[in-house]
Amino acid sequence: MIKITTPSRLHITLIDMNGEIGRVDGGAGLTLSTPNIKVTAAEADGIQIEGLQGFADRMRKAAEALLPEGKGVRINVEELIPPHVGFGSGTQAALAAAAAVNELYGLGKSVRELAFAVKRGGTSGIGVTAFEKGGFIVDGGHRFKDKGAFMPSAASRVPPGPVLFREDFPDWDVVIAVPDDTGMHDQEEINVFQKFCPLPIEEVREVAHMVLMKMMPAVIEGDIESFGAAVNHVQTVGFNKMESLIWPEFVKNIASFMRSRSYGAGVSSFGPVVYAFVDNREEGRQLQAEVQKMLDESAGGITMMTRAKNSGAEIFKV
Repeated sequence: MIKITTPSRLHITLIDMNGEIGRVDGGAGLTLSTPNIKVTAAEADGIQIEGLQGFADRMRKAAEALLPEGKGVRINVEELIPPHVGFGSGTQAALAAAAAVNELYGLGKSVRELAFAVKRGGTSGIGVTAFEKGGFIVDGGHRFKDKGAFMPSAASRVPPGPVLFREDFPDWDVVIAVPDDTGMHDQEEINVFQKFCPLPIEEVREVAHMVLMKMMPAVIEGDIESFGAAVNHVQTVGFNKMESLIWPEFVKNIASFMRSRSYGAGVSSFGPVVYAFVDNREEGRQLQAEVQKMLDESAGGITMMTRAKNSGAEIFKV
C-alpha cells in the first residue's frame, strides 16, 4: 500500500501575460504545510475511488492516464484541500493519484512527467514544483509558439515551465482566510484570460522587476519587510490587478484589512483565499481571530495559521 500526503500552495503572481518577447506565463508561489490531500492506494481490479469524493473524477482520470493495461488501483481519500479557492487543489489531487499508480507499479516517472500525463502545469508550474520539492518557487513559463494562446492550466496542453528559482522559505507564519465561496474556474477562468490578455508590456516589466529584485532576494535574506512589500506591490499590477476587478467586495475588504495588520497580503490565484505574512505568533493569532469575525459577518468560512513547507509530497510504502 502507498500513502501520500500532498502540500497545498499559494499562487502569488503570474509574471508575463503579454508574450511580446516570445514567452508567456511564469509565476511566483509558495508551498504550504497545510491544508493537505491525504490518500492511501493499493492494487485493485479497475479504478476505485473511496472515502471523500470531492476530486473523484479528477483522480479517476489521472489514474487512467498512468495505469498499465489490465491493471487497477483503489484510492482511499482521507483528507482534501478545499476546491476552487486558490490552494491549487486540482493539481495536487491529480498528482496524488498519478503518483500512487507510479509507485504501485514501479513506472519510474518523474513528477514533471506525471504532470504532463495528467495535464497539469500548463500555465503555472508552481503547484507541480510544490508537489515535487516544496519551498518558494519562480517558474519561467512557456514559449508562446508552443502554447499558442493565453489560457489557464486546466485548459493548456503543454508541460510545466522550467523552474528558475527554488529556495527554502523562512519560518514565518502565514495567516489565511478561506471564505465559504469559490473562485472562478473552468470556462469562467478561460473567459477571464481571453478578456484581459495580452496585458501591457510595461506592467509585465514591473512585475518581473519586483519578483527578481525584491521578492527573491528577500526570501534568501529572510527579509519579511521587503518580501511583504513585494507581495503588496504585485497585487496592484499585471494579472493580479485584472483579477481584483472580479473579486467580491468582502474579499477586497478582508485583503485590505489583512494588509494593514501584516507585512504583506494577497489573494491566491483567482481566490477567494486571502493570505498574510507575520513574524509574531501572538499578533498572528490576533489577526486570525479578527479576520474570522469578518468572515462570520460576511460570507462565512474559516481561518488558519500555517507555515511554508520546504519539501514536496510525502510518499511512503506501508
